Amino acid sequence: MNLFKISLANLKEKKLNSFLSALLLTLGIGMISLLLLLNKQLDEQFRRNIRGIDMVVGAKGSPLQLILSSIYQIDAPTGNVPLAEVNALRKNPFVKTVIPLSMGDSYQGFRIVGTTPKYIEHFQAKLAQGQVYNASMEVVIGSKVARNTQLKIGDTFSSAHGLDSKGEVHGDKKYKVTGIFEASGTVVDQLILTRLSSVWDVHEHAEEGHEAHDENIEHTGPTGTDPEPDEEGKEVTSALIQFRNPMGLITIPRQINTNTSMQAALPSIEINRLFSLLGVGIETLRTLALIIISIAGVSVFISLYNSLKERKYEMALMLSMGATRSRLFLMLLIEGLMLAVIGFFAGVILSRVGLWLFSRAAEEDFHYSLKQFTVLPEEIYLFFGALAIGLIAAALPSLGIYKLNISRTLAEE
Repeated sequence: MNLFKISLANLKEKKLNSFLSALLLTLGIGMISLLLLLNKQLDEQFRRNIRGIDMVVGAKGSPLQLILSSIYQIDAPTGNVPLAEVNALRKNPFVKTVIPLSMGDSYQGFRIVGTTPKYIEHFQAKLAQGQVYNASMEVVIGSKVARNTQLKIGDTFSSAHGLDSKGEVHGDKKYKVTGIFEASGTVVDQLILTRLSSVWDVHEHAEEGHEAHDENIEHTGPTGTDPEPDEEGKEVTSALIQFRNPMGLITIPRQINTNTSMQAALPSIEINRLFSLLGVGIETLRTLALIIISIAGVSVFISLYNSLKERKYEMALMLSMGATRSRLFLMLLIEGLMLAVIGFFAGVILSRVGLWLFSRAAEEDFHYSLKQFTVLPEEIYLFFGALAIGLIAAALPSLGIYKLNISRTLAEE
């Protein structure tokens, strides 16, 4: 007697019940698996880009908005601040690095960021082709920008005002592509980097001389020199700050918020606050998924309980022909385990489809990719959890096989 074939035949016979039980398990497991994948990949993306940045300064407003726009490039900036105030931070003994950023334009939805060589060094971006910009209106583009826009070395383009593709085009000023970065998995992949003076030239139609005021870069890559751009009447969007020691975190943010027109935002605090807010939604969905899985377990229990009642004569007949109660009990357990296995693998597939759809939306809106479809260690525990639910749900009604009276059941039929 092949128990697997009989169990499979029993499941096929009760198609609707089996389908509903497997569907509930699929939905519950799929939701938990998707939450695990999203939580891991979002956390990795956020932690990778925030590494080495102790503080962000910019216009007063929402600290979280300042962090998202300056580090992750996924929100609108809070405004502009005087370059003189940003440069004054360089003189503070606690400050190690100041990286000014100037934003406001884009090309086909990809943001153009004016900055200094330190930005490239900070994210350890490496060239795949060409050379780093060496003059105003020259740019180096990220790997994702190159792939999506089909821009190549030597191509020129005009930027659009604003951070999406619908802004007014600055047709009188054209950028020239001098280099393409290798894919690094950081925010650089989706940016168009240029000199601060390029952004000023586009917006202010500044007179000649800007090229001498900005940072200098060797053709082979960043030199590490970071001379201050000329600050007279100039503004930047924000600046990324790195401290020499923890004392800077204690004293400088309060000084900036109190004594300057800027605000200081601490990435570690704001991102933890963001994840705590997201965590409420994630925990709610996880709880909902656990409820669905529990209902699936009850569904398996009811399905097998009703099946056992309907198949009492069949069971009694099998017992009279030499089958043992333990083998019949095992057969019913196999049915529950089959439903659990089907539900788990269907749920894992469903979670990958969900991740792919989420990644497409994130790619379109924010140019972030979430495409790590590998099996997580937590999903192995989830598999054993699904097996346990199937086993328990099948075992409880299957215990009735040991109370089955063979002669009475056969006589009743």
